[in-house]
Amino acid sequence: MNMKSPESTTAPTNIHTRLAPGEWKRQKASHEQAIAELIDPYLQRRSEQQKDPVMDFLFEYYAFRPSHLRRWSPGLGVLLLEGNLHDWPFDEMNSRDSRYFLDIGHFSPDRLSSLKWILGVLQNSANRHPSFGCFGMHEWAMVYKADRIRHEYLSLRMDRDELAAFVESRPLACTHFDAFRFFTDEAKPQNKFKLNRENFNSMEQPGCLHTNMDLYKWAFKMYPWISSRTIRRAFELAVETRIIDMKASPYDLRHRGLEPIKIETEPGRREYVEKQHAIFKKSKPIRGQLIKEYRRLLDSANRIHLAT
Repeated sequence: MNMKSPESTTAPTNIHTRLAPGEWKRQKASHEQAIAELIDPYLQRRSEQQKDPVMDFLFEYYAFRPSHLRRWSPGLGVLLLEGNLHDWPFDEMNSRDSRYFLDIGHFSPDRLSSLKWILGVLQNSANRHPSFGCFGMHEWAMVYKADRIRHEYLSLRMDRDELAAFVESRPLACTHFDAFRFFTDEAKPQNKFKLNRENFNSMEQPGCLHTNMDLYKWAFKMYPWISSRTIRRAFELAVETRIIDMKASPYDLRHRGLEPIKIETEPGRREYVEKQHAIFKKSKPIRGQLIKEYRRLLDSANRIHLAT
């Protein structure tokens, strides 16, 4: 991270939005309140050593700290009138003539390859036709014939033999490598697609629940250059998607208020597909906005680093 300077000698570039003090302070307060409502009850439960298969996943697997999620960033290209550098808990913010902005000069050229790769993932998945034929079988494949289940503190909705029989009765059609890699060794050969890290990009498709949850990951990976509004929208979608993911799993979560989506039945599979379609529709504008902000960041970073 770079140290903050009291006043930048570099003029802000690529400004597309100017926010008066009252407006950016309103946006900042609104963001902090919305995040508090989403995560404070969970953090209280976590402090009491209570596990949560939805929120634990979002903060442990994705590993973006709650304190970082709370922090408001306007994103690249926004000029904030008035304020103080100490209002911003990240070093990429700079100022000129009492105007504050994210200084692209602080974007490390070492991050360019990652930026381009993620943008490629987002664009490729946006351009692909969604597939809705997996029926959420990935969570079942993760416990198929397993000696130990991943969430040992949770009960399964059926015994191991019945569960194995169900998995064997259905095709596995997972397209998301980061879900597939948690399949048991016995389940992996049954998957329709041969997935690995090398073909990750070519297999991502926007009907997949985990692909849409990952929009949150791709948003916070470039914090604070990606706006907190976009990060928050992606997080809200991830919460909703993870709930569906867990409802359709073999775990019994009724005591946590999550009625199962019984994909072992025809009505349950129809319900799953309906919810999968709904998540896909909600993901489209978020993915589109994320692509827009990634392209802006890439264009700005290329200009500054090609010029030096």
